[in-house]
Amino acid sequence: RTELSSKGLVAKYTFSNIVTQNSQMRALVEKARRFSQVPGAVLLLGETGTGKELFAQSIHNASPRASQPFVAVNCAALPEQLLESELFGYTEGAFTGASKGGKPGLFELAHKGTIFLDEISEMPIVVQAKLLRVLQEREVRRVGADMVVPVDVRVISAANSNILQKVQDGLFRLDLFYRISLLSLMLIPLRDRPEDIGLLFSHFVAEYCERHGLHGININADALEMLGQFYWPGNIRELRNA
Repeated sequence: RTELSSKGLVAKYTFSNIVTQNSQMRALVEKARRFSQVPGAVLLLGETGTGKELFAQSIHNASPRASQPFVAVNCAALPEQLLESELFGYTEGAFTGASKGGKPGLFELAHKGTIFLDEISEMPIVVQAKLLRVLQEREVRRVGADMVVPVDVRVISAANSNILQKVQDGLFRLDLFYRISLLSLMLIPLRDRPEDIGLLFSHFVAEYCERHGLHGININADALEMLGQFYWPGNIRELRNA
């Protein structure tokens, strides 16, 4: 566990970190708890800042795989060639600049644990085909390798609801969509759970006060009312930054 932590392969959050008094959100948390106990792939849908990674980490930490690695990768942050070598690894000499001895990919690092594929809808179509093969065969082939490595990994993916449009437009493989969405959750935007705005704001203020050694901070009722009138397009992430 310490070794995993030093590599940053540990999930920090659990379901107890999800702050809500909204009945729909509570129902989603209970559904996610049930999902954590079965091995199927999970797709988390929702707008930016709605807490998809928080749910992913919580599902991992409530699952039988909790003591194993949790590996997160943002599929939109890496160009196609780099994403492929990061996910599946590469052998020595596979390309210019390849590390001596090669490098295991994130699927190998996540063996026995969970891999979280954030913004999976942005994954290039070529990499989608290779990912589908990994999910079907439960084995990876490193870039430049002539052998496969068996992997036992639970996949949790996250996407905005535009993934359905991308499937219709042929930009996301339908067979891969079915494979990653065996179990799915649609997270609720903050504007649809207004009773949570003040609760979350107070929670974040208390958290920051504790971090900076501040005490006796009061939040004006007018301020809370004003917060409740805002649209919060960035959802909980935007509220926390505010």
